[in-house]
Amino acid sequence: MNFIVIILSAILTSNIALTFFLGMCPFITISKKLDVAIGMGIAVTFVMTITAAANWIVYYLVLIPLGLEYLQFLVFIINIAAIVQILEIFIDHYFPPLYHAFGIFLPLITVNCAILGISLFMVLRSQPFIESVVFSFGSGIGWLLAIITMGALRKKLIFSKPLADFGDAGITAIIAGVMALGFIGFTGVV
Repeated sequence: MNFIVIILSAILTSNIALTFFLGMCPFITISKKLDVAIGMGIAVTFVMTITAAANWIVYYLVLIPLGLEYLQFLVFIINIAAIVQILEIFIDHYFPPLYHAFGIFLPLITVNCAILGISLFMVLRSQPFIESVVFSFGSGIGWLLAIITMGALRKKLIFSKPLADFGDAGITAIIAGVMALGFIGFTGVV
């Protein structure tokens, strides 16, 4: 399969945040500030790509040969946690303001269901290694694009007066739904 098609479909029509609604907790809470949303999107893209590659290797080269496929959830989460911990140490050391802006949400990348979802999609679809890495990278870029777009739209919301009954999370969910319609509109382009 053409890698450009895989990336474009992962970014637009199969956007992990707007099609599958995975990773919505940090998507809704972190998108309040655009600069923090960009940093979180980059971190999620990095973790998603690295963990999908690591989980593919562990699944196909260790778990399947040993007949331990039933441990995939546990092993995938341990891999994700280890990679997030390394990323957290790196960001704390080299980008302290970004580390403090993330707050509790940086360690919560470990339990971001979008990252685990990509690894499980890889197993479910029986994708080869390169396709898995390309799809996970495209999914990370799609999540990044979605959170940046949400952050930019929420920045503009300060100039409007949305209905008070919806609250901040309700308006954000409505915007996410409209964004999902826009992204899914690219279906059939390629």
